[in-house]
Amino acid sequence: MAAHMSRLRGWSRAQRFGIAVCRQYSSGSAYPSVSLSTPLPGIPKPVFASVDGQEKYETKITTLENGLKVASQNKFGQFCTVGILVNSGSRHEAKYPSGIAHFLEKLSFSSTAQFESKDEILLTLEKHGGICDCQTSRDTTMYAVSAEVKGLDTVVNLLSDAVLQPRLLDEEIEMTRMAVRFELEDLNMRPDPEPLLTEMIHAAAYRGNTVGLPRFCPPENVEKIDRKLLHKYLQSYYCPQRMVLAGVGVEHEQLVQCARKYLLNVKPVWGASTPANVDKSVAQYTGGIVKMVKDMSDVSLGPTPIPELTHIMIGLESCSFLEDDFIPFAVLNMMMGGGGSFSAGGPGKGMFTRLYLNVLNRHHWMYNATSYHHSYEDSGLLCIHASADPRQVREMVEIITREFIQMTGTAGEMELERAKTQLKSMLMMNLESRPVIFEDVGRQVLATGKRKLPHELCELISNVTASDIKRVTTKMLRSKPAVAALGDLTELPSYEDIQAALSSKDGRLPRIYRLFR
Repeated sequence: MAAHMSRLRGWSRAQRFGIAVCRQYSSGSAYPSVSLSTPLPGIPKPVFASVDGQEKYETKITTLENGLKVASQNKFGQFCTVGILVNSGSRHEAKYPSGIAHFLEKLSFSSTAQFESKDEILLTLEKHGGICDCQTSRDTTMYAVSAEVKGLDTVVNLLSDAVLQPRLLDEEIEMTRMAVRFELEDLNMRPDPEPLLTEMIHAAAYRGNTVGLPRFCPPENVEKIDRKLLHKYLQSYYCPQRMVLAGVGVEHEQLVQCARKYLLNVKPVWGASTPANVDKSVAQYTGGIVKMVKDMSDVSLGPTPIPELTHIMIGLESCSFLEDDFIPFAVLNMMMGGGGSFSAGGPGKGMFTRLYLNVLNRHHWMYNATSYHHSYEDSGLLCIHASADPRQVREMVEIITREFIQMTGTAGEMELERAKTQLKSMLMMNLESRPVIFEDVGRQVLATGKRKLPHELCELISNVTASDIKRVTTKMLRSKPAVAALGDLTELPSYEDIQAALSSKDGRLPRIYRLFR
C-alpha cells in the first residue's frame, strides 16, 4: 500500500485522476490546446438569461378601459400558463338555486361561437402542446390553459370565447346533469370523507349564507338549472370588473395586447352585463352542528378493508385572508399539522406537529387527526378533523377540545420556529410550479388588486411571535364552535357539551354519570 502511495505522489495531478495529458482524436491527431474559458471558434456566443433588478421579479398589473385587470409574472421557459379568474362561486348563489357554479365548471370549454365542440378546442390546443382546465371554489371560478408561449394569441382568443361566448346547448346541459349526478353519488360513496365533511362544516359555520351555501349542486336542483337561468347568473357575475386575465411565463405587453384584441370590446352571448344585481353579502359566522348518520361499515371492502370509523370535524372562526392575523393563523395551522396514523414519512412530513405528538402518538386507537384552515375575503375557519371507532367518539371529541384549549398556552420556541420554517418551505416549494404561481397571481390580484411577493410573505411569517399565536387563539376561542359529524353517532356528545368544553379551562367535556353501562 505504502509503495503504491509513493508511486502516486510522483505522478502529476492529471495522471493521478486518470486524465491523459496529451489528448488525441480517434484519428491520432492531437487536440488543440485551448483553455476552457476561451470561446470556441465557429460557435455563436451564448445569450444568458439575466434579471435586471426587480423588473423581472415583480408582478405587472394593467387595468383595461372596461375594468378588466391583466396581471403577469415573467418566468423563463417555452411554456406558459394563462387564464381568466372570475369573482364568482357558490357563495354568490343566494338569489339563485344552488349548483350554478358546479354546472358552469362542468360546462367549461364546451362548444362556443368559434369552436363547434370540446374536441375542436382540444385539437386547437394540441397544436401548441396545450391543456385546459376549469375549477370553481366558493368564491372564484378559474379557466386556465397551459401551452407553448408561441400560441399565446390563440390561447387568449380561446379563453375569451370559452368564458364569454359559450353556446350552452341543450345536449351539453343534459350531459352536465348526468356528470353532476354521478359526482354527487361518488361524493357519498368514496372512502375519503374529507370533501363531504368540508361541505358539512361550512354549512354548520355559516348557516344558510355566503360560504355556507353548498359548493356541489343539491340533487333537487339538478333539473332546475337550464340555459335561461345560467344566462341570468352570468349576466350579473361575468362582467370585466370582476375578472382578471393572469399569465405566467409571458411578456406583459404581449398579454395586454392580446387582452385588448379579444377581451376589450366583446359583447357576451348573454347580452349587456348587470353588475348592479351582484350579491354583496358579508359572511355571517353562526356556528352550529350538522350531523349525518351513515353506515360506514362497508365503505372500503377488499383484502385490507378500512374499519368502521366515525368522523368528526370541529371548527372555530379565524379571520379573512385580508387581515394581518391571517399569517399567525397559517403558522398555527402548520404547528397543529397532523395527518393519518398510517402515513409514512419522517420529520419533513410533520411528525413533530402537535396533533402527531399529543394525539396520534399517545392514542393508538385514533386513525386521523388533521388541522385545516379555510380563509375567505371576509371570514375564515380553522378546524380539526379526527376519526376513530364509533365506541370512542366521546373520548376523541374531548381530546380535540383539549387541543383547542392548549393552543392558548405559550408555544415553545423550537416548535414555533419549526412551524414557521415548514410554512416558508411549503410556500416556496409550491411556488416553483408554474400553475401554482398563476393561481397565486390571479387570486391575489382578483381579491386585492395587487400581489404580495413570496419574499414579503416569508418576512411576515418570520415576524410571527408566540404572543401572536396566543392572541389569535384566545380571540378564536370566543366564537361558537362549528361541528360536522359523519357515521355512527351514538356516542357523540351534545353540541352544548362541546361548547362547554371549549369554554372551560382544560377542554374537558362535562362528566356524565350512568347507572348502567
